[in-house]
Amino acid sequence: MNVSLIIMAAGMGSRYGGLKQIDPLGPNGEILIEYAIFDAIRAGFTKVIFVIRKDFESDFKKRISNKFDDHIEVRYAFQSLDDLPKNFVVPKGRTKPWGTGQAVLCCKELINEPFVVQNADDFYGADAYQTIFKAFKILPDEACCLVGYPISKTLSPHGSVTRGICSSDNNILLKINERMEIKRNKNDEIIYIDNDQITSIDENSICSMNFWGFSSSYINILEDNFISFLTKYGNQLKSEWLIPEIVDYSINKNKTEFHVLSSKGDWFGVTYPEDKKRVMNLLSDLHHSGQYPKKLWN
Repeated sequence: MNVSLIIMAAGMGSRYGGLKQIDPLGPNGEILIEYAIFDAIRAGFTKVIFVIRKDFESDFKKRISNKFDDHIEVRYAFQSLDDLPKNFVVPKGRTKPWGTGQAVLCCKELINEPFVVQNADDFYGADAYQTIFKAFKILPDEACCLVGYPISKTLSPHGSVTRGICSSDNNILLKINERMEIKRNKNDEIIYIDNDQITSIDENSICSMNFWGFSSSYINILEDNFISFLTKYGNQLKSEWLIPEIVDYSINKNKTEFHVLSSKGDWFGVTYPEDKKRVMNLLSDLHHSGQYPKKLWN
């Protein structure tokens, strides 16, 4: 079965070399993208598509993706501010990219199979790739999915976080509710703050960490929704077309089913600079325990 992995890395931008996406975190200097590719290959993925910016294509290939060329098909898509449907133009003064939705849509010429979308700077764990790959084998052709994590596994001890909390019925996604300033209080309860009001969250509430599985036909929904987005917000300088909002749109408008899958593994990332040491220790432990070989690539 052919399944592609889209890694959204266009945000690495002009300060390439100084962003956390390429921080050496593994015991041999591995970056988080390397673990994503390694786990995807083990799960059965056949292609990886890096969404990058054209201005650092050469540097990206030299410093990152040439490691994978002998292990999996590697393709590139380029996210650009002026890559818009006919009759739309970039408003004067806008410099902000159009968001994660456009990052996926710019892969449309490279996609003929189910595909998974993820961030470039998160560690999702081997189980996430295996779980979503197996799901594609049994889900209806037009169905989509996401791998979520219990909120308790996605917090940082160094500050609050923002997460999309999944509301579902029989593991079918109904809505994603964005909650900000999530953290543990002095009583070890998980809470979030909204309009100065404190609300508790169950430890096992599933949240989305942007690990999405889409059918190949979902590209058509993306194209239609991008036009709707630009019609409403395309004249704004900072509007963003984001995957969770597109998913809500397609659930309600197109009646697309999104199956909520849970991972047995741990998610982690560097939300705060203080998280870096913890992530390095976790990766080192995974190598020492045999979950990853001494070196990922020979």
